[in-house]
Amino acid sequence: MVLGIFKNVHLPKLRLFNMAQVSSNIMEGFLHDQHVYELRWIHWQEANIKEIPFNFGHCPNLRVLDLSNCINLKVLPTSIEKLITLQHLDLSQCSKLQELPTFINKLIALQELDLSGCLQLKELPTSINKLIALQSLNLSGCSQLKELPTSIDKLTRLEKLDFSQCSQLKELPTSIDKLTRLEKLGLSGCLQLKELPTSIDKLTRLEKLDLSRCSQLKELPTSIEKLTTLRGLYLSGCLQLKELPTSINKLTALRGLDLSGCSQLKELPTSIDKLTALWGLDLSGCSQLKELPTSIDKLTALWGLDLSGCSQLKELPTSIDNLTSLQSLNLSGCSKLKELLTSIGKLIALQSLNLSGCSELKELPTSIDKLTTLRELYLSGCSELKELPTSINKLTALQGLYLSGCSQLKELSTSIDQLTMLENLNLSGCSQLKELPTSIDKSIRLQKLNLSGCSELKELPTSIDKLTILENLDLSGCSQLKELPTSIDKLTALQSLNLSGCSELKELPTSIDNLTALQWLNLSGCSQLKELPTSIDKLTALWGLYLSGCS
Repeated sequence: MVLGIFKNVHLPKLRLFNMAQVSSNIMEGFLHDQHVYELRWIHWQEANIKEIPFNFGHCPNLRVLDLSNCINLKVLPTSIEKLITLQHLDLSQCSKLQELPTFINKLIALQELDLSGCLQLKELPTSINKLIALQSLNLSGCSQLKELPTSIDKLTRLEKLDFSQCSQLKELPTSIDKLTRLEKLGLSGCLQLKELPTSIDKLTRLEKLDLSRCSQLKELPTSIEKLTTLRGLYLSGCLQLKELPTSINKLTALRGLDLSGCSQLKELPTSIDKLTALWGLDLSGCSQLKELPTSIDKLTALWGLDLSGCSQLKELPTSIDNLTSLQSLNLSGCSKLKELLTSIGKLIALQSLNLSGCSELKELPTSIDKLTTLRELYLSGCSELKELPTSINKLTALQGLYLSGCSQLKELSTSIDQLTMLENLNLSGCSQLKELPTSIDKSIRLQKLNLSGCSELKELPTSIDKLTILENLDLSGCSQLKELPTSIDKLTALQSLNLSGCSELKELPTSIDNLTALQWLNLSGCSQLKELPTSIDKLTALWGLYLSGCS
């Protein structure tokens, strides 16, 4: 190793110096007895150093100092106070840094201070109040930080303040109300935080408030109504939160409201109807939520509604048909939902409908045919669903149809032939399904066909040869399947063919040699298979062949 390579080296025009992962031994002599007035950026990330070996007083015009991931750095040198023009100081992931020196108050031009991941940092010096130019302060992951100095109220230019994962932080100082320029406040993962100060109402420029995983937070102050510029409110994982204040209706600029995992939340206030700018509403995992207010119909800008895991939800309000901008509706895991309203046909912008795990759902309304923009329909695990309505043929934009685990489904409607945009059809675990309709040949864009576990399926229709861009065909566990149609040779785009567990399959057709794109062939557990056709040597792209259990 070359030591002290910068001794007697003069670089008067140097502006940017990147020495990531360079040891302090090599840096010996740098800035020791020379001034580098042009130097603006020093990047010294991931260096194995305990202290800084040079004098910052010799680069008085430095703008950016990046010491991120210097995991052994314990102290900052006193010379750092000379950096009166410094604008960005990155100390993120300096996990052994225990304190900031009081003389940091000399960095009067500092705009960004990143202390995220400083695991040993227990407090901020009160002198931080002199950093009056500071716009961004990141303390996320400072898990030993218990409180903030009240002097933080002097940072009146602060726009971003992040305390995410400060798991020991119990409260915010009431003086936070002086940070009237604050736009983003991150408190996610502050596990000890039980309440917000009512003075938060003074943060009238706040656009994003993240309280996700604040598991001790029981309520929001009614004064939150003053945050009229708020666009994002994140409360996911607030396990003690039982209700929202009715005053939430004043947040008329709100676009995103995340209440996922609020397992004590039993209802939404009817005043939610005033949130007319709302784009996304996430109620997934709200396992105590039994109904939605009818006033939800006023949320006409809503494009995403997630109710997955709302296991007590029995029905949707009829007024939901007014959500004509809705593009995504997730009802997966709503195990008590027995039917969809016929008025669902009014959701003409819907692109994704997820009903997987709705184990009480017995049928789809015929009005589903009005959802002509629908691209994804998830019905996996709808174990009571016996058939699809013939009107499904109107879903001409459908690209994905997922029916895995629909154990009562005995057949597909022949009208499926109108789904000419279909790319993915999953019928795995449809144990009552005995055949595919020959009209499947019209699904010429199909790329994935999953029939695994269709234990009653005895054959494939010869018309399958029209699926010329099919890439994945899964027939594993089709224990009644005795042969493949010779027309399979037309599937020239096929890359994966899974026949594992096809215990009645006795031979492969010789025409398999035309599957020149095939990369994976799984024949494990094909206990009746006695030999492979000699033509298999034409499968020159094959690099995975599984024959285990072919006794």
